Amino acid sequence: MVLELLVNPKKVEGKPWELFFIGAAYSFIAVFLSMWIFKSHISIVMIALTVIASIPLMRKLIEIEEEKDLKIKKELSLLKEHEKTIKTFIFLFLGFTASFCLLYLFLPAETVSQVFSTQIETITTIQSIPSGNFINEFNSFNIIFLNNLKILIFCIAFSFFYGAGAIFILTWNASVMAAAIGSFIRNNLFYAKGVFDYFQITTIGLLQYTLHGIPEIAAYFIGALASGMISFSLMKHKFMDKNFKKVLKDISNLIGIALILLFISTIIEVFITPLVIG
Repeated sequence: MVLELLVNPKKVEGKPWELFFIGAAYSFIAVFLSMWIFKSHISIVMIALTVIASIPLMRKLIEIEEEKDLKIKKELSLLKEHEKTIKTFIFLFLGFTASFCLLYLFLPAETVSQVFSTQIETITTIQSIPSGNFINEFNSFNIIFLNNLKILIFCIAFSFFYGAGAIFILTWNASVMAAAIGSFIRNNLFYAKGVFDYFQITTIGLLQYTLHGIPEIAAYFIGALASGMISFSLMKHKFMDKNFKKVLKDISNLIGIALILLFISTIIEVFITPLVIG
């Protein structure tokens, strides 16, 4: 596949920022192929094509991380190695998000409603959650945390059964976040009167979704990485042998970190982000 030639999995850990541009290229190409060939189902097909391009890279990176479990003895050193891969995944996700967001902003309104139709429906549902006082905020916290926990479980399950399957859920989340950011900026630019207003609207649009979005997505990637590693370990080692137990211990730590990040991201989304964007 031609797109696979854009990136070498063994080298990207040293320069994870390169995956931002790779992710942007994958999603940009996917959108225009979908608009060209699958005009009636663009919003879903563009996700599928982005995922297809990303799976070889995801699988190879997860396999590399599983091999590190057997080579590195110290748990702290191992977690630092995993951190490199998580950064790589996050930059890939940000590349997807940036590309989708720019397309949302610059495509004609009629085309946007067609390309992001399913994402817009999802955003409308999310925005129906009540907020405004402590009781509503506490209820929102429970709803959002449980929903995010459900997504984390889906990521773990998809990664376990399909190897790099979690990339589908994560790419979908990137498209929804991009549509939300793009919608906020596009709707509010109508009221902009100068350069400062443009800057302020863009900044607020980014902050209200990325402040909690980055740790949340990191949690999903960590869960996907952990589950993918155990999937590869089951294929390569006997169940509950010495090597499998070592991988299992590392995976338990990763899932614990993912849950902590998910909790923190929900606190940021419910209590901190409204204060920051005022």
